[in-house]
Amino acid sequence: MCGRFVQVIDIELFVKRFSVKQPSEITVRDNFNVAPGDLAYVITNDKPDELQAFQFGLTPHWAKKPMYLINARSEGDFNKENDVNYSGELGISKKPAFRTSIKSRRCLVIANGYFEGPEKERLSKPFHIHKKNEEVFTFAGIWDTWANNTTGEVVHSFSIITTVVNDVTKQIGHHRSPVILDKKDERKWLDDSLPLEEVLGLLKPYPGNDFKADPVSIRVKDPKNKGRELLIPVDHGSTTKYDSTVKKDLKLEGMGRNRRKEDLLGRQGKLF
Repeated sequence: MCGRFVQVIDIELFVKRFSVKQPSEITVRDNFNVAPGDLAYVITNDKPDELQAFQFGLTPHWAKKPMYLINARSEGDFNKENDVNYSGELGISKKPAFRTSIKSRRCLVIANGYFEGPEKERLSKPFHIHKKNEEVFTFAGIWDTWANNTTGEVVHSFSIITTVVNDVTKQIGHHRSPVILDKKDERKWLDDSLPLEEVLGLLKPYPGNDFKADPVSIRVKDPKNKGRELLIPVDHGSTTKYDSTVKKDLKLEGMGRNRRKEDLLGRQGKLF
C-alpha cells in the first residue's frame, strides 16, 4: 500500500526532467505528506506535455459518490497472499474501478519519496523511502474524471498502482510496494498506442537498491501534518515518542535542486 507520499514543487526541475511546459500558474504547493483528498501534480497520457493538479484518491466516472481509491492492486483480486513469485494474471484490467483507466487513462505521479511502515504497525512506525541519488521519480498511476450530478463539480483524480514487495519495503517488513517506473519507461507508460500486454508488463517491483528507508516521526500518521520536519530521521526504539531523538543535521537528499534545499526551511512556515 502507498497512502502517503512527498511532492516538493520545483517547476524548473519538472520542466527539464519531464519535458513539460511551464504552467501559467502554480496550483499546488510543497506537500511533505500528500494524503487522500490532497492535490498533487501528475502528467497524463492525454496531455503529456502539461502538469495537472489532480486529487489523490480515484473516483471512477460511474460512481454515485466520491470513493477515494488511493491504490490499485496490479493483481486485482488475484495473489491475495502477496507472493513475490506470482506470475499469474494481472486482474487490474478486469476490476470495474480500474479497467478503463489502465487501458486509456494512465499518468505519471511525481514524487520525491513516500511513507510506509511494517505490515502490522503501518504508519505507527513509519519510514520515509526515497531514492539515494535522484531528486524525483514517478509512480505508475491511473486517473479518471468524475462529475457530481448534484453540484456539477468535476473532479480529476488518480490512484497509485501497487505490486508485490520490493527490496526496500521488504527490509522494513511491508508486504506490498508502489509500482515505480524506470525513467526510460515513463513515456512508454503514457503512450496511448501501447498494447495492454506491454502496459501490464511494466507493473513490477522496482529492482535494485536505489532506494533507502529512514525511520521518521509518527506525526506523519496525521494527514494534517504537512511540513518538512516529517522527513527528519528519528529513533524508532523510543518507547514513548518516535521523534524523541531527532537528528539535528537533516540533509534533504533527492528533494530538489540545491537552491530549494537552502530555501525549504525558510519558506515552509508560509506554505502551510
